[in-house]
Amino acid sequence: MHALTGFITLAVLISVGWLLAAAGVLTTGHRSMMSSLAFNVASPALMCTMVAHADLNRVFAQSVVVSYSAMAVAALICLVVTVLAWRRGLAAGTLSVLLGCYPSGNLGVPVAAYALGDVTWLAPIVLVQVIAIQPLVLALLDAGTASRRGIERAGWRRLVLPLRNPLTIGVLAGLAVNLSGLTIPAALGDPLEMVAGATVPLMLLAFGASLKLDAGPRSSADLVESWFLVAVKVLVQPVTAFALARLMGLGADITYVVTLVACLPPAQNIFIFAGQYDVRVDFTRATIFRSTAASAVVILAVASLLSPGAVPG
Repeated sequence: MHALTGFITLAVLISVGWLLAAAGVLTTGHRSMMSSLAFNVASPALMCTMVAHADLNRVFAQSVVVSYSAMAVAALICLVVTVLAWRRGLAAGTLSVLLGCYPSGNLGVPVAAYALGDVTWLAPIVLVQVIAIQPLVLALLDAGTASRRGIERAGWRRLVLPLRNPLTIGVLAGLAVNLSGLTIPAALGDPLEMVAGATVPLMLLAFGASLKLDAGPRSSADLVESWFLVAVKVLVQPVTAFALARLMGLGADITYVVTLVACLPPAQNIFIFAGQYDVRVDFTRATIFRSTAASAVVILAVASLLSPGAVPG
């Protein structure tokens, strides 16, 4: 079962990071270095290669519309509660909303392979994330962090915030290659692919080390907020996707697809974002861990209850 294998793969890499930290091989400095490498080097390479080879025509498919409508509903719920109940600032609030709605593309690959038999279902959803949502999120985190630290931004610097982020630069470079129809030469493409391949291992090893080295949420309010975001991500978002798909009259196979995608836990790179901007790192790590564990149960339940059989590619 590829979905179960996907979760086991994540668990093994996270466990290796934890064990290395427990043995003293990895320290807090090493964890920060891996997070920085993932954010500034490996992830931009991954974004570039992914967008360069993506089929841009699929971003307007009905399944994508439903998936992002469900994501928008979850984001709105998290935003309202985060602002009204916990009164978080811009950067912390942005992370909370992400934890409650932003699905993992990395884990989505084995899940799509197992349940759908076709990983291309996931491609347009990830594409919209990296092209449209991620640059906005990073700009908000940058602005919120600058405000928290009392750093004044000139007007023109605020306008170019999305363009100053390494991940956004990687996306734009890949988009330029895709739209131009050019092929990246092997002398450049092969090293780029190698660096891109380091993204997920770096993220997961850093995440595992953080579980050992860093503290968890420090208050009962943080614990309540964390479990609230878990519930929205792995329960509310899938139910919303299922309901929207039925309301739109989509077939059983598409309904299954969008419900399953909505079950995915928060993306691991949210933890990298938190570390890069030094915003609620412990809280983010603990919430991702809880969501990933809960989503494993929910995904297997959805696959058992809704699977219509082999989904045509």
